[in-house]
Amino acid sequence: MKKYIIILIDIVLAVYLLLAVTAFNSPKELVKKCTKVNINITDESTYGFLDANEIKAILTKKGIYPLEQDLDKISPRKIESVLRNSPFVNTAECCKTTDGHVLIYVTQRSPLVRIKSRNGDDYYIDENGGIMPNSKYTSDLIIVTGNVSKQFARQYISALANTIMKSDFWRNQVEQINVRQDFGIEIVPRVGDHIIFLGYLPEATTQQKRIDEVTAYTNEKLDRLEKFYIYGLKETGWNKYETIDVQFRNQIICKKHPQQTKIQIATPPEQKPGSIHDMAAGILDGQEKKQEQNKKQNN
Repeated sequence: MKKYIIILIDIVLAVYLLLAVTAFNSPKELVKKCTKVNINITDESTYGFLDANEIKAILTKKGIYPLEQDLDKISPRKIESVLRNSPFVNTAECCKTTDGHVLIYVTQRSPLVRIKSRNGDDYYIDENGGIMPNSKYTSDLIIVTGNVSKQFARQYISALANTIMKSDFWRNQVEQINVRQDFGIEIVPRVGDHIIFLGYLPEATTQQKRIDEVTAYTNEKLDRLEKFYIYGLKETGWNKYETIDVQFRNQIICKKHPQQTKIQIATPPEQKPGSIHDMAAGILDGQEKKQEQNKKQNN
């Protein structure tokens, strides 16, 4: 009986060794290759910095575009690393599937404002203060002009712009920010023939303190200016003043247009329905009604 068991074991071992040798010497055609690359770009139509062809070009230039490459030689981590080095990429994820596909998921950085400095620089600042190079991308972003260095843009303009963008009203009302030679901040509105002088942004030694102080300073100025829009410009007209200065605490200094310009101050210029004038008037009317309701409730 023991003899038969030994013979059976020998047969099993022989079959195993035969199969192992056969598998070891199998032809290379059994190795899987990448048959398809799926590239998914979040917000491609919104931001427009990148498309699938540009992702392909980036990877091809580095010699790692995966199509028709052996799956076992494709490194998802290397693909992610290369894509993350692009100035327009926020996140990049890559994986392989068992059916020979490579999946690439990319999110783009979000531009906050466009900088067109007096020294000729032309670039974007994202919501984190990072610099993005100029590209084919076009959108209705706030333009920042004047005496703007990259350091000032990263440290101060990004905090100012983030504060503006958090307000539905000011996000639509601000068209341009201009930095004067002495670093005073001017705002050009979409509605109204005037320039707003915001004053001088507070300085700070640390990034977080700088963000906090610029945010508080900007909110205080814009809140006061918004009330002036409600109770002042709504009655006199949007085009009465040449400059509106809110740099000093608890006061607003306005300079009228020269008389020879014949500015009509009774009513704002007529606009088509759905324009920024309608939006501004609607927001201000709604805020005024809300304040009146609160007064009645308190009484």
